Amino acid sequence: MQNPTPPTGGGTAPPRDCHLTQDDFTWLSDFVRKRSAIVLDAGKEYLAETRLSQVVQKEGIESISSLVRSLRKGDSRKLEGAVIEAMTTNETSFFRDLKPFELLRTEVLPALIEARRSTKRLSMWCAAASTGQEPYSVMMLIDQHFPELRDWKVDYLATDLSSDVLAKAESGIYSQFEVNRGLPAPLLVKYFAGQGGRWQVKPELRSRIRFRAMNLIEPWPPMEPLDIVFIRNVLIYFDQPTKSAILGRIRKLLRPDGVLFLGGAESTMGLDDQYIAVRSQGSTYYRIDAGSKK
Repeated sequence: MQNPTPPTGGGTAPPRDCHLTQDDFTWLSDFVRKRSAIVLDAGKEYLAETRLSQVVQKEGIESISSLVRSLRKGDSRKLEGAVIEAMTTNETSFFRDLKPFELLRTEVLPALIEARRSTKRLSMWCAAASTGQEPYSVMMLIDQHFPELRDWKVDYLATDLSSDVLAKAESGIYSQFEVNRGLPAPLLVKYFAGQGGRWQVKPELRSRIRFRAMNLIEPWPPMEPLDIVFIRNVLIYFDQPTKSAILGRIRKLLRPDGVLFLGGAESTMGLDDQYIAVRSQGSTYYRIDAGSKK
């Protein structure tokens, strides 16, 4: 696979070699799994080549083989980080899949608000925030439908492995294409400010979310007990032991009546039997089984 460099100095630079040998792919798969728990199965060589070619171009490296040689030497943390970020999938959109947000609005939040009236505190975590559309969607929903929470202490932590996507999330700046994906026009007008063809989340909403870098397979920072955890569409990229370990750690952080949201293709079944699935309105969320031991 060839990926030509852009012309420089009036001439045309030779194409870089973006072919990944089987030996390099085997080593790379192990490297990515150890650093991020992302599984690169056989057959995903083309995906790896496509994403690594971007790193090769950006860093001015001669070829993917040269890139892997540098990684093997272990002398560039910056390069290691760039490779892991390139291999991370960051597909997201505002109000993605919609039904979980309806459940949040009609069932989950009303019950938790009633249960927390004495303390007026809610704690939430988005464990795969990507470029921020999901946490901003949740915060817009809260502001629009539960104005009483403006007087509460609502702590919302949003984390991701990639520092690049977190920087975008924290800026709250999106293209017209990005806001067109799932964001209703009234919410765009209410919560965003136009910036010459781009849109930025208004400061009063941005300030209500804490964005932090976090690798789910490394030690987690101290965290307060949680009322709601969103870890949607990320477990599918991990192997079974990693999925089980992450679900177990989340369970220990959830309050007894706390709620876990997974992606539509994800489940706790066969991974952690101390969760129970609550199916409602064509969607599912998870609670800790009251009869289980944390």
